[in-house]
Amino acid sequence: MNPTATSEMLSPWPWAVTESNINFDVQVMEQQLKDFSRGCYVVNHSENGVGIAQSAQIVSEHAANNANLPVSAFAPALGTESLGDSNFRRVHGVKYAYYAGAMANGISSEELVIALGKAGILCSFGAAGLIPSRVEAAINRIQAALPNGPYMFNLIHSPSEPALERGSVELFLKHKVRTVEASAFLGLTPQIVYYRAAGLSRDNKGNVVIANKVIAKVSRTEVAEKFMMPAPAKMLQKLVDDGSITPEQMELALMVPMADDITAEADSGGHTDNRPLVTLLPTILALKDEIQAKFNYPTPIRVGCGGGVGTPDAALATFNMGAAYIVTGSVNQACVEAGASEHTRKLLATTEMADVTMAPAADMFEMGVKLQVVKRGTLFPMRANKLYEIYTRYDSIEAIPADEREKLEKQVFRSSLDEIWAGTVAHFNERDPKQIERATGNPKRKMALIFRWYLGLSSRWSNSGEVGREMDYQIWAGPALGAFNQWAKGSYLDNYQDRNAVDVAKHLMYGAAYLNRINALTAQGVKLPAQLLRWKPTQRMA
Repeated sequence: MNPTATSEMLSPWPWAVTESNINFDVQVMEQQLKDFSRGCYVVNHSENGVGIAQSAQIVSEHAANNANLPVSAFAPALGTESLGDSNFRRVHGVKYAYYAGAMANGISSEELVIALGKAGILCSFGAAGLIPSRVEAAINRIQAALPNGPYMFNLIHSPSEPALERGSVELFLKHKVRTVEASAFLGLTPQIVYYRAAGLSRDNKGNVVIANKVIAKVSRTEVAEKFMMPAPAKMLQKLVDDGSITPEQMELALMVPMADDITAEADSGGHTDNRPLVTLLPTILALKDEIQAKFNYPTPIRVGCGGGVGTPDAALATFNMGAAYIVTGSVNQACVEAGASEHTRKLLATTEMADVTMAPAADMFEMGVKLQVVKRGTLFPMRANKLYEIYTRYDSIEAIPADEREKLEKQVFRSSLDEIWAGTVAHFNERDPKQIERATGNPKRKMALIFRWYLGLSSRWSNSGEVGREMDYQIWAGPALGAFNQWAKGSYLDNYQDRNAVDVAKHLMYGAAYLNRINALTAQGVKLPAQLLRWKPTQRMA
């Protein structure tokens, strides 16, 4: 027996493949690798190199012959169902351990939610920043199109407008919206606790039934811990006292965590702490294990991750780190279903990883909170940061030097600040009249509301495509979008008009499953052709 034959007999797998069943053509091999319904048996041929078969026979060492080649590596028939937590798919009634996160002001639009929902993919409607009547219209439309789901609505923490947060919860309870994505929370509020507790009951066996599911998007351990633990007894008691929940619901709320799922939000677009994914996710996972050991919940909390997930490689890396599911955001804003203007979507499709920066957030302006936006093709970040600088330097509009005020009125507001204040009063009288009451006799507060006029409208201008205001567009995005654009370069996805949310989601999930298979094979020592090592968006998947 020659040395080559001896090494072949030492194959790690007890299978052999008839040479006539092996494909050595790279294009055919790629299709075999993409067929997740069948296993892949890789062989090393002395003349033709690496080949793949989709069937093999169990053989003994004595039964081997020159017509059969031993299997050098094997990948089972596993696809997207092997990625993430199966309970996430079951509980939310979806096909993939994946959801599209909310983008405020309806950027995560009804069209986006419905398109993804019809494909069995969860999406969060961007309710933040919208008045109650607009949110209610979205609820009615989405529920009509997806009577059995899946869908969810965003509930954003509004420290400066608590009435909006409460109004959103009341709308969600009224219309039986069964899943919310809680974002930008600095801690628990009576509103989110009310939503959670109001959906609790017992079944006929005495088990706790959680009707109102919560996915909490967090980037800090102290906030994650609050959502992983039961609601505070004092907050629950106040809800009982005012008749919002029953004593039994308070009792049940002390037995379950505040959230079913925790999304570790890394370096994302919009509100973000710019946390690196590779440090944030393991930390939140470790905290989850600690909380689970303490409370021993019958159904453990799931931890997923978003912020930086813009390519199949990033998706697989996130799953391999232990994420129960992945979340996308920036990549969806460039899709045709998003509630963003064509000008914005076209700009987003050419955004690179370094084309993002931080700028003041409208909803948390006074607190100095910033969010991540696109800096190329717009002057918004520079102008917004200038507004915050002026806010911190002066105590009132009147204290701003005349030349500085003139620049603001001509370049940023394009109107007198007195006229802007009149419009601000009208705006908040519709949304939350208490905002104006709080500004009465408080010039610093009045200045903040005037500056928030620009910060708030700039994102709406981007969404509606306000002509003449292109340089003021506030466009939320994280570096994941730049990574996606680089990955898509040269393919049909390079064209922003060809980006559909379902197609993008499937490329990320199927691409991750494909790369998982590639990694499994290469880890066994085989060297696959370079053309097979990457998932390429060569054709539409939706």
